[in-house]
Amino acid sequence: MAQGNVHADHRLPSHHCSEDQLVEYAAGACSEAEALIIASHLTLCPLCREVLDRLEDIGGALLESIEPATLDAGCLAATMARLDEEAATPAVRVQRPSRPSAQSRRVFPAPLRRYLGCDADKIAWHPVMRGLDEYALPLGGGDERVKLLRIRGGTTMPRHTHTGREMTLVLAGGFTDETGSYACGDIAVSDSSVDHRPVADPGEDCICLIFTDARLKLTGPVGRWLNPFVRF
Repeated sequence: MAQGNVHADHRLPSHHCSEDQLVEYAAGACSEAEALIIASHLTLCPLCREVLDRLEDIGGALLESIEPATLDAGCLAATMARLDEEAATPAVRVQRPSRPSAQSRRVFPAPLRRYLGCDADKIAWHPVMRGLDEYALPLGGGDERVKLLRIRGGTTMPRHTHTGREMTLVLAGGFTDETGSYACGDIAVSDSSVDHRPVADPGEDCICLIFTDARLKLTGPVGRWLNPFVRF
């Protein structure tokens, strides 16, 4: 389970994971990409950690009440063959900073730092548009993507909706859109029912960890004409 690293001056998040998300996380049913978002939120949110503890206790009690099943004779051999196949698949390896800086520890939760190939001040940000930079993390598959976004304070993002799901975890700064205001530790979930135009809070840059499983769709009067060229 994720351990908390909430600073004494850190406000408690007011936007949380849903219970369904925590159930899937506790059961190991999330993809690695989605689990990273949830694990990172859990390090910042004692309330969700308490819910997860209760869910894990319930799951453990249910497992103890289930009668053992009889396995087929070839089950062990099939399992060992599957393990051999997975061992033959090259794993994604990243270079982890041995001693993360104070900035990295302050901004990036421990689960996220395990995927970063550098310290906070050495991230190779890629400019997307004026006021917005991104850094793609080396995980996900198919249409799943995980990225860090850095939005300059006061910057307004293009109006858009989503053709799939988007989970956004705020790591520094904050933003406001039609669904509410989000600060450090808050998690926002969007889908095709949400059409919004996020605005980063003035002052500090807004740094977010984003999970998506489909492309976004620009909906503004100008943006909709740019959709064939958008790869975000």
